[in-house]
Amino acid sequence: MKAWGKKRLIKLLETNVLEGDSMDQDVESPVAIHQPKLPKQARDDLPRHISRDRTKRKIQRYVRKDGKCNVHHGNVRETYRYLTDIFTTLVDLKWRFNLLIFVMVYTVTWLFFGMIWWLIAYIRGDMDHIEDPSWTPCVTNLNGFVSAFLFSIETETTIGYGYRVITDKCPEGIILLLIQSVLGSIVNAFMVGCMFVKISQPKKRAETLVFSTHAVISMRDGKLCLMFRVGDLRNSHIVEASIRAKLIKSKQTSEGEFIPLNQTDINVGYYTGDDRLFLVSPLIISHEINQQSPFWEISKAQLPKEELEIVVILEGMVEATGMTCQARSSYITSEILWGYRFTPVLTLEDGFYEVDYNSFHETYETSTPSLSAKELAELASRAELPLSWSVSSKLNQHAELETEEEEKNLEEQTERNGDVANLENESKV
Repeated sequence: MKAWGKKRLIKLLETNVLEGDSMDQDVESPVAIHQPKLPKQARDDLPRHISRDRTKRKIQRYVRKDGKCNVHHGNVRETYRYLTDIFTTLVDLKWRFNLLIFVMVYTVTWLFFGMIWWLIAYIRGDMDHIEDPSWTPCVTNLNGFVSAFLFSIETETTIGYGYRVITDKCPEGIILLLIQSVLGSIVNAFMVGCMFVKISQPKKRAETLVFSTHAVISMRDGKLCLMFRVGDLRNSHIVEASIRAKLIKSKQTSEGEFIPLNQTDINVGYYTGDDRLFLVSPLIISHEINQQSPFWEISKAQLPKEELEIVVILEGMVEATGMTCQARSSYITSEILWGYRFTPVLTLEDGFYEVDYNSFHETYETSTPSLSAKELAELASRAELPLSWSVSSKLNQHAELETEEEEKNLEEQTERNGDVANLENESKV
């Protein structure tokens, strides 16, 4: 009975949800239909497609806040391309895999050459004449595979304890010694180079380059601007630092082609040189919202409805190593605050400037119009039109007054002429 009741409840819920969806599609009503709250057990028993419709869809990031790209490459068939650039492939691996490969490469080479040294001793018969003083072996004091493995390690690492030594009566051993020495040097150079590059990667320097958690939109010098803040936590500076920004938003062309995650440049001072930074103290990067801006027609009410992402990229050379460094971050619509400014963090102390990084991410509200930049420009143009109209209207009014005065003068003259004529007639009579 309980199972039958549960199935009946699920069926009723499915029909109610489907009927509610059909009603919402068929009838356009501003009144929202609120579904009743269900107990936890009933919510757990709901089918997945119903519970998925109730959850609010989140905006998927293209670049995460820590700068890592949220893109996974699948169905890559040409995997051989990774092996053609094996050095970069090893450097890009995680540390645990890199260390595992480092240990495995050395261990395999030592075992491989140790096996060959043991085979040479076994084929020559050195194992049968271990205690024979008149026998000249290929390698002295080599009496098994373990001793051959130790001799391989001593040869490749050039340790040279002096207990096991190759003799001049073994030409194949001399050739193997040359081969192992050359290959060992190549392996050392390759693996040590990978570890050195892995340790000194410039992306570790990017950990001390910080971006504000929010971007803001407010007025600056009478213009609506999008702003965010960047800072460097280290005393060693980033040389030739430059910043750029991209708008990630899907679009559909006039021909009907859908372009997912289309990238559009956001001007942060490219033409004026403001994108080249002297990053000694935190700086506020500003983007003026003009006719070339992708935010030209976006207002405060429309901003939360947009599905967009702003990716900011800071590049420069590390002063200590001279290697190029890149730091990235992103802002989605929920992280863009309309009508806010950043709190100042720079203060003048006794002989130096103090940066308070506790206030780096803080903002404060300021008076900002909720209209888009396009609407503000239209209002400004309308406010200027009456000024020009007033000049012309005043000129017209002045001309009309002059004409009215002229007409009055003519009427007065005609009246005077009429009076004079009447007087002349009366005198004649």
